[in-house]
Amino acid sequence: MPTIGVILIIAVVVIILIYLATRFTIVTQANRFIVERLGGYYTTWDVGIHFLLPFIDRVKLKVSIKEQVVDFDPQPVITKDNVTMQIDTVVFFQITDPKLYTYGVNYPIKAIENITATTLRNIIGDLELDESLTSRDYINERMRTILDEATDPWGIKINRVEVKNIIPPKDIREAMEKQMRAEREKRQSILIAEGNKRSSILNAEGEKEARILRADGERQTRILEAEGQAEAILKVQKATAKGIELIKAAGADEAFLRLEAYKAMEKVAEGQATKLIIPSDMQGMVGLASTLSEAFKSTPQLSKATKESLDEVTKGTKASKGSKD
Repeated sequence: MPTIGVILIIAVVVIILIYLATRFTIVTQANRFIVERLGGYYTTWDVGIHFLLPFIDRVKLKVSIKEQVVDFDPQPVITKDNVTMQIDTVVFFQITDPKLYTYGVNYPIKAIENITATTLRNIIGDLELDESLTSRDYINERMRTILDEATDPWGIKINRVEVKNIIPPKDIREAMEKQMRAEREKRQSILIAEGNKRSSILNAEGEKEARILRADGERQTRILEAEGQAEAILKVQKATAKGIELIKAAGADEAFLRLEAYKAMEKVAEGQATKLIIPSDMQGMVGLASTLSEAFKSTPQLSKATKESLDEVTKGTKASKGSKD
Protein backbone atom coordinates (compact mmCIF):
# COMPACT_ATOMS: atom_id res chain seq x y z
CA MET A 1 0.00 0.00 0.00
CA PRO A 2 1.41 3.41 -1.00
CA THR A 3 1.98 5.79 1.79
CA ILE A 4 0.32 9.17 2.10
CA GLY A 5 3.56 10.88 1.08
CA VAL A 6 3.75 9.00 -2.22
CA ILE A 7 0.15 9.82 -2.98
CA LEU A 8 0.77 13.50 -2.37
CA ILE A 9 3.80 13.46 -4.65
CA ILE A 10 1.86 11.78 -7.43
CA ALA A 11 -0.97 14.29 -7.01
CA VAL A 12 1.44 17.22 -7.21
CA VAL A 13 3.08 15.82 -10.34
CA VAL A 14 -0.30 15.31 -12.01
CA ILE A 15 -1.33 18.88 -11.14
CA ILE A 16 1.95 20.22 -12.52
CA LEU A 17 1.53 18.26 -15.74
CA ILE A 18 -2.02 19.47 -16.15
CA TYR A 19 -0.91 23.07 -15.58
CA LEU A 20 1.95 22.75 -18.05
CA ALA A 21 -0.46 21.31 -20.61
CA THR A 22 -2.64 24.37 -20.23
CA ARG A 23 0.33 26.59 -21.06
CA PHE A 24 0.35 25.31 -24.65
CA THR A 25 -1.65 27.67 -26.87
CA ILE A 26 -2.78 27.17 -30.48
CA VAL A 27 -3.12 30.28 -32.64
CA THR A 28 -5.79 29.85 -35.34
CA GLN A 29 -5.91 31.31 -38.84
CA ALA A 30 -6.55 35.10 -39.17
CA ASN A 31 -5.58 35.66 -35.52
CA ARG A 32 -2.51 37.02 -33.82
CA PHE A 33 -1.57 36.80 -30.13
CA ILE A 34 0.34 39.57 -28.35
CA VAL A 35 2.60 37.96 -25.71
CA GLU A 36 4.17 39.82 -22.78
CA ARG A 37 7.02 38.56 -20.64
CA LEU A 38 7.40 39.96 -17.17
CA GLY A 39 4.97 42.76 -18.03
CA GLY A 40 6.63 43.92 -21.26
CA TYR A 41 6.02 43.18 -24.91
CA TYR A 42 7.78 40.00 -25.89
CA THR A 43 6.50 38.79 -29.27
CA THR A 44 3.53 38.33 -31.61
CA TRP A 45 2.48 34.77 -32.15
CA ASP A 46 1.44 33.70 -35.63
CA VAL A 47 -0.56 30.61 -36.63
CA GLY A 48 0.61 27.43 -34.83
CA ILE A 49 1.16 25.93 -31.37
CA HIS A 50 3.08 27.91 -28.76
CA PHE A 51 4.14 27.52 -25.11
CA LEU A 52 3.84 30.11 -22.42
CA LEU A 53 6.41 29.99 -19.67
CA PRO A 54 4.65 29.60 -16.36
CA PHE A 55 4.45 32.72 -14.20
CA ILE A 56 6.54 34.67 -16.78
CA ASP A 57 4.63 34.91 -20.06
CA ARG A 58 1.03 35.88 -20.66
CA VAL A 59 -1.18 36.59 -23.65
CA LYS A 60 -1.91 40.31 -23.60
CA LEU A 61 -4.45 40.43 -26.48
CA LYS A 62 -5.91 38.22 -29.17
CA VAL A 63 -6.12 40.28 -32.36
CA SER A 64 -8.14 39.42 -35.47
CA ILE A 65 -6.57 40.56 -38.73
CA LYS A 66 -9.76 40.07 -40.76
CA GLU A 67 -11.48 43.10 -42.23
CA GLN A 68 -14.00 44.51 -39.80
CA VAL A 69 -17.05 46.73 -40.24
CA VAL A 70 -18.18 49.34 -37.76
CA ASP A 71 -21.50 51.18 -38.17
CA PHE A 72 -21.46 54.44 -36.20
CA ASP A 73 -24.53 56.28 -34.97
CA PRO A 74 -25.72 59.42 -36.86
CA GLN A 75 -23.67 62.50 -36.13
CA PRO A 76 -25.01 66.08 -36.24
CA VAL A 77 -23.13 68.21 -38.78
CA ILE A 78 -23.62 71.77 -40.03
CA THR A 79 -23.18 72.64 -43.71
CA LYS A 80 -21.60 75.78 -45.12
CA ASP A 81 -25.05 77.38 -45.54
CA ASN A 82 -25.92 76.66 -41.87
CA VAL A 83 -28.16 73.63 -42.32
CA THR A 84 -27.93 71.00 -39.56
CA MET A 85 -28.09 67.40 -40.78
CA GLN A 86 -27.70 63.93 -39.30
CA ILE A 87 -25.14 61.71 -41.07
CA ASP A 88 -24.17 58.18 -40.13
CA THR A 89 -21.18 56.37 -41.61
CA VAL A 90 -19.87 52.86 -42.04
CA VAL A 91 -16.11 52.23 -41.72
CA PHE A 92 -14.33 49.17 -43.12
CA PHE A 93 -10.92 48.65 -41.50
CA GLN A 94 -8.29 45.99 -41.00
CA ILE A 95 -5.57 45.57 -38.39
CA THR A 96 -2.19 45.39 -40.10
CA ASP A 97 0.11 45.64 -37.05
CA PRO A 98 -1.21 43.87 -33.90
CA LYS A 99 1.53 45.39 -31.73
CA LEU A 100 0.67 49.00 -32.68
CA TYR A 101 -3.01 48.18 -32.37
CA THR A 102 -2.45 46.87 -28.84
CA TYR A 103 -0.17 49.61 -27.53
CA GLY A 104 -0.90 52.53 -29.85
CA VAL A 105 -4.23 53.78 -28.47
CA ASN A 106 -6.75 52.93 -25.82
CA TYR A 107 -10.11 51.77 -27.14
CA PRO A 108 -9.24 51.85 -30.86
CA ILE A 109 -12.88 51.52 -32.05
CA LYS A 110 -13.93 54.48 -29.92
CA ALA A 111 -10.99 56.43 -31.25
CA ILE A 112 -12.01 55.64 -34.84
CA GLU A 113 -15.58 56.75 -34.11
CA ASN A 114 -14.46 60.09 -32.67
CA ILE A 115 -12.04 60.88 -35.46
CA THR A 116 -14.69 59.89 -38.01
CA ALA A 117 -17.17 62.33 -36.47
CA THR A 118 -14.71 65.23 -36.39
CA THR A 119 -13.50 64.56 -39.93
CA LEU A 120 -17.08 64.39 -41.19
CA ARG A 121 -17.91 67.74 -39.58
CA ASN A 122 -14.86 69.37 -41.17
CA ILE A 123 -15.68 68.07 -44.65
CA ILE A 124 -19.40 68.91 -44.53
CA GLY A 125 -18.60 72.34 -43.10
CA ASP A 126 -16.93 73.24 -46.39
CA LEU A 127 -19.93 72.12 -48.49
CA GLU A 128 -23.38 73.56 -49.00
CA LEU A 129 -26.52 71.47 -48.62
CA ASP A 130 -26.93 70.61 -52.29
CA GLU A 131 -23.25 69.72 -52.60
CA SER A 132 -23.46 67.52 -49.51
CA LEU A 133 -26.39 65.58 -50.98
CA THR A 134 -24.73 65.04 -54.36
CA SER A 135 -21.07 64.56 -53.37
CA ARG A 136 -21.08 61.25 -51.53
CA ASP A 137 -18.15 59.86 -53.51
CA TYR A 138 -16.09 62.95 -52.70
CA ILE A 139 -17.00 62.75 -49.01
CA ASN A 140 -16.23 59.02 -48.84
CA GLU A 141 -12.82 59.38 -50.47
CA ARG A 142 -11.81 62.39 -48.36
CA MET A 143 -12.80 60.62 -45.15
CA ARG A 144 -11.01 57.42 -46.13
CA THR A 145 -7.79 59.31 -46.87
CA ILE A 146 -7.88 61.34 -43.65
CA LEU A 147 -8.82 58.40 -41.44
CA ASP A 148 -6.18 56.15 -42.98
CA GLU A 149 -3.47 58.69 -42.23
CA ALA A 150 -4.75 59.22 -38.70
CA THR A 151 -5.03 55.54 -37.81
CA ASP A 152 -1.76 54.41 -39.42
CA PRO A 153 0.21 54.87 -36.14
CA TRP A 154 -2.34 52.56 -34.51
CA GLY A 155 -1.65 49.70 -36.90
CA ILE A 156 -5.07 50.11 -38.56
CA LYS A 157 -5.71 50.29 -42.30
CA ILE A 158 -8.93 52.07 -43.35
CA ASN A 159 -10.07 50.31 -46.51
CA ARG A 160 -13.32 52.15 -47.18
CA VAL A 161 -15.66 54.70 -45.65
CA GLU A 162 -19.29 54.95 -46.75
CA VAL A 163 -21.83 57.64 -45.91
CA LYS A 164 -24.83 55.51 -45.04
CA ASN A 165 -27.56 58.11 -44.54
CA ILE A 166 -27.89 61.87 -44.87
CA ILE A 167 -30.94 63.11 -43.00
CA PRO A 168 -31.76 66.82 -43.53
CA PRO A 169 -34.19 68.67 -41.23
CA LYS A 170 -37.93 68.10 -41.71
CA ASP A 171 -38.60 71.46 -43.38
CA ILE A 172 -35.72 70.87 -45.81
CA ARG A 173 -37.08 67.42 -46.63
CA GLU A 174 -40.53 68.88 -47.31
CA ALA A 175 -39.02 71.56 -49.57
CA MET A 176 -36.99 68.90 -51.39
CA GLU A 177 -40.13 66.79 -51.90
CA LYS A 178 -41.97 69.81 -53.34
CA GLN A 179 -39.04 70.55 -55.62
CA MET A 180 -38.89 66.94 -56.75
CA ARG A 181 -42.64 66.93 -57.42
CA ALA A 182 -42.32 70.16 -59.41
CA GLU A 183 -39.45 68.69 -61.43
CA ARG A 184 -41.51 65.60 -62.22
CA GLU A 185 -44.48 67.72 -63.30
CA LYS A 186 -42.14 69.83 -65.42
CA ARG A 187 -40.71 66.75 -67.12
CA GLN A 188 -44.24 65.43 -67.65
CA SER A 189 -45.32 68.72 -69.26
CA ILE A 190 -42.23 68.69 -71.46
CA LEU A 191 -42.92 65.13 -72.55
CA ILE A 192 -46.55 65.97 -73.33
CA ALA A 193 -45.49 69.05 -75.30
CA GLU A 194 -42.89 67.03 -77.18
CA GLY A 195 -45.52 64.41 -77.96
CA ASN A 196 -47.98 67.04 -79.22
CA LYS A 197 -45.25 68.65 -81.30
CA ARG A 198 -44.27 65.33 -82.79
CA SER A 199 -47.92 64.50 -83.47
CA SER A 200 -48.47 67.85 -85.21
CA ILE A 201 -45.37 67.33 -87.32
CA LEU A 202 -46.48 63.85 -88.33
CA ASN A 203 -49.98 65.11 -89.13
CA ALA A 204 -48.54 67.95 -91.23
CA GLU A 205 -46.20 65.57 -93.03
CA GLY A 206 -49.10 63.17 -93.65
CA GLU A 207 -51.29 66.01 -94.99
CA LYS A 208 -48.41 67.19 -97.17
CA GLU A 209 -47.88 63.72 -98.62
CA ALA A 210 -51.65 63.34 -99.15
CA ARG A 211 -51.80 66.64 -101.03
CA ILE A 212 -48.82 65.64 -103.13
CA LEU A 213 -50.46 62.32 -103.95
CA ARG A 214 -53.77 64.01 -104.78
CA ALA A 215 -52.02 66.60 -106.96
CA ASP A 216 -50.06 63.86 -108.69
CA GLY A 217 -53.29 61.91 -109.25
CA GLU A 218 -55.04 64.97 -110.67
CA ARG A 219 -52.05 65.69 -112.90
CA GLN A 220 -52.06 62.12 -114.17
CA THR A 221 -55.82 62.38 -114.74
CA ARG A 222 -55.45 65.61 -116.73
CA ILE A 223 -52.61 64.12 -118.73
CA LEU A 224 -54.67 61.07 -119.56
CA GLU A 225 -57.70 63.22 -120.44
CA ALA A 226 -55.53 65.47 -122.62
CA GLU A 227 -54.00 62.44 -124.29
CA GLY A 228 -57.51 61.03 -124.85
CA GLN A 229 -58.76 64.31 -126.28
CA ALA A 230 -55.69 64.61 -128.48
CA GLU A 231 -56.19 61.10 -129.72
CA ALA A 232 -59.89 61.81 -130.37
CA ILE A 233 -59.07 65.02 -132.23
CA LEU A 234 -56.44 63.19 -134.22
CA LYS A 235 -58.91 60.53 -135.18
CA VAL A 236 -61.54 63.17 -136.12
CA GLN A 237 -58.99 65.02 -138.21
CA LYS A 238 -57.92 61.83 -139.86
CA ALA A 239 -61.57 61.02 -140.61
CA THR A 240 -62.13 64.55 -141.94
CA ALA A 241 -59.02 64.31 -144.08
CA LYS A 242 -60.17 60.94 -145.34
CA GLY A 243 -63.58 62.43 -146.21
CA ILE A 244 -61.96 65.34 -148.03
CA GLU A 245 -59.78 62.95 -149.96
CA LEU A 246 -62.86 60.99 -151.00
CA ILE A 247 -64.63 64.20 -152.07
CA LYS A 248 -61.52 65.29 -153.96
CA ALA A 249 -61.44 61.94 -155.66
CA ALA A 250 -65.05 62.57 -156.77
CA GLY A 251 -64.02 65.93 -158.35
CA ALA A 252 -66.22 68.16 -156.11
CA ASP A 253 -63.68 70.38 -154.39
CA GLU A 254 -65.29 73.78 -155.04
CA ALA A 255 -68.78 72.48 -154.49
CA PHE A 256 -67.79 70.98 -151.16
CA LEU A 257 -66.31 74.24 -149.93
CA ARG A 258 -69.38 76.21 -150.89
CA LEU A 259 -71.58 73.55 -149.33
CA GLU A 260 -69.71 73.86 -146.05
CA ALA A 261 -70.00 77.62 -146.17
CA TYR A 262 -73.71 77.35 -146.70
CA LYS A 263 -74.04 75.00 -143.71
CA ALA A 264 -72.31 77.59 -141.58
CA MET A 265 -74.72 80.27 -142.80
CA GLU A 266 -77.62 77.96 -141.94
CA LYS A 267 -76.44 77.81 -138.32
CA VAL A 268 -76.13 81.60 -138.28
CA ALA A 269 -79.65 81.99 -139.66
CA GLU A 270 -81.02 79.83 -136.81
CA GLY A 271 -79.97 82.44 -134.22
CA GLN A 272 -82.02 85.23 -132.57
CA ALA A 273 -80.59 88.05 -134.74
CA THR A 274 -83.17 90.18 -136.70
CA LYS A 275 -80.65 91.22 -139.33
CA LEU A 276 -78.38 88.92 -141.28
CA ILE A 277 -75.58 90.07 -143.58
CA ILE A 278 -74.72 87.60 -146.32
CA PRO A 279 -71.40 87.98 -148.15
CA SER A 280 -71.76 88.95 -151.86
CA ASP A 281 -70.00 85.83 -153.02
CA MET A 282 -72.70 83.74 -151.33
CA GLN A 283 -75.72 85.59 -152.78
CA GLY A 284 -75.68 83.38 -155.85
CA MET A 285 -75.59 80.32 -153.67
CA VAL A 286 -79.13 79.35 -154.60
CA GLY A 287 -78.44 79.30 -158.31
CA LEU A 288 -75.12 77.63 -157.73
CA ALA A 289 -76.70 74.99 -155.55
CA SER A 290 -79.35 74.32 -158.18
CA THR A 291 -76.73 74.13 -160.93
CA LEU A 292 -74.56 71.81 -158.84
CA SER A 293 -77.55 69.65 -158.10
CA GLU A 294 -78.42 69.27 -161.78
CA ALA A 295 -74.81 68.75 -162.71
CA PHE A 296 -74.08 66.21 -160.00
CA LYS A 297 -77.19 64.25 -160.71
CA SER A 298 -75.72 63.47 -164.14
CA THR A 299 -72.37 62.56 -162.56
CA PRO A 300 -72.22 58.81 -161.99
CA GLN A 301 -69.14 59.02 -159.59
CA LEU A 302 -71.11 60.76 -156.80
CA SER A 303 -72.93 58.62 -154.36
CA LYS A 304 -76.63 58.69 -153.72
CA ALA A 305 -76.12 60.39 -150.35
CA THR A 306 -74.14 63.27 -151.96
CA LYS A 307 -76.85 63.91 -154.51
CA GLU A 308 -79.54 63.91 -151.80
CA SER A 309 -77.47 66.40 -149.82
CA LEU A 310 -77.29 68.74 -152.80
CA ASP A 311 -81.07 68.58 -153.24
CA GLU A 312 -81.58 69.41 -149.59
CA VAL A 313 -79.12 72.31 -149.85
CA THR A 314 -81.03 73.74 -152.80
CA LYS A 315 -84.37 73.52 -150.99
CA GLY A 316 -82.90 74.95 -147.79
CA THR A 317 -81.31 77.86 -149.61
CA LYS A 318 -84.51 78.85 -151.28
CA ALA A 319 -86.43 78.60 -148.01
CA SER A 320 -83.82 80.60 -146.11
CA LYS A 321 -83.74 83.33 -148.75
CA GLY A 322 -87.54 83.62 -148.73
CA SER A 323 -87.72 83.91 -144.94
CA LYS A 324 -85.05 86.58 -144.74
CA ASP A 325 -86.61 88.64 -147.53
